[in-house]
Amino acid sequence: MGEAHFNRFLEAFNEDAPVSIRLNPRHLTKCQTLCEVPWCQEGFYLEGRPQFTFDPLFHAGCYYVQEASSMFVTHVLRQLVKEPVEMLDLCAAPGGKSTAARAVLPEGSTLISNEPIPNRAQILLENITKWGWPDCTVTNNYPRDFRKAKLKFDVILCDVPCSGEGMFRKDPETIREWSPQNVEKCWRLQREIVADAWECLNPDGILIYSTCTYNTKENEENVQWIMETYDAEILAVPTQPEWNITGSLLEGFEAPVYRFIPGFTRGEGLFMAVLKNRGERREVRGKRNDLRQAQGLRILSPLTSHLSPLTTDLSYPDALRYLRGEALVLPADMPRGLVTVTYKGFPLGPAKNIGNRANNLYPKPWRIKTTHLPSEEITILET
Repeated sequence: MGEAHFNRFLEAFNEDAPVSIRLNPRHLTKCQTLCEVPWCQEGFYLEGRPQFTFDPLFHAGCYYVQEASSMFVTHVLRQLVKEPVEMLDLCAAPGGKSTAARAVLPEGSTLISNEPIPNRAQILLENITKWGWPDCTVTNNYPRDFRKAKLKFDVILCDVPCSGEGMFRKDPETIREWSPQNVEKCWRLQREIVADAWECLNPDGILIYSTCTYNTKENEENVQWIMETYDAEILAVPTQPEWNITGSLLEGFEAPVYRFIPGFTRGEGLFMAVLKNRGERREVRGKRNDLRQAQGLRILSPLTSHLSPLTTDLSYPDALRYLRGEALVLPADMPRGLVTVTYKGFPLGPAKNIGNRANNLYPKPWRIKTTHLPSEEITILET
């Protein structure tokens, strides 16, 4: 980093990590009272870290709690993607970059959000389902499975597993887990993932490579390897000086890359580079991947049924009871059958009204585990 950068980076460990959220533009588009994340128009910083678990609007998918640096993917996509695309997020759990991407892709785009680890794939499925955007599919496969299925994409995001140096301030456990041996393991795994991904990238398509680490082995040296191994061109994305995004730390590396360092940028550690496949596109745009015909891909089904057009709005205590999986008592004039329960007009999920009570159909894996009720209503956003 150099002495000046490194000393300021160390000072940042004495500062609280910023807390930020990103609004779901299907529900909310602006929050006048909060400070904006400059590279993401849906992103806002909070003054502290509230108990998001007890805000029903969080469970309704009105916003996503995401580290601000990671929101930079929205800026990249807005700058470079101007027409409908098919996109693959290859290592997507828990879903921050996938939900961010889906919200800014041009209308008519599709997104496959993939996670290889089964339990993490279920968390991804929950977050994608709650986000509620169409044309978004969750899968549970390894990168090589997409190569074997011969699927092709216009945009591929490789937010690859890494040594986690960028999370040192936010999560001290990553410090204890760090080792030079793990760095060596990570950069090799990252190249394996990119090798599979590149086989799935359309000519003229873009690959977004990102890590949450600082070292050049996992970052610039891997980007250099991509450029030397494949017909890849690195793309520049316009930024503003006041964002304080640092470029390359590798001496002699001239290509544009984007590194977020705590103490300089208001967020945690992130590295990102964007590469274009310079191969000549021959196939006609508009041809869609058919996942039903793809061999060997595991596609996850949403855990919620189609929501009923019949709705009833819940009070704050009843909304928390619903999210804990408890039965509800609905208004006496509510017709029997399936009903969508809402909070402040935003859908939470289904219930079945049987007259004297309504059976709770909120998926069990998503339910709030604690029986504690906050002493006062927790509301992050005014709607």
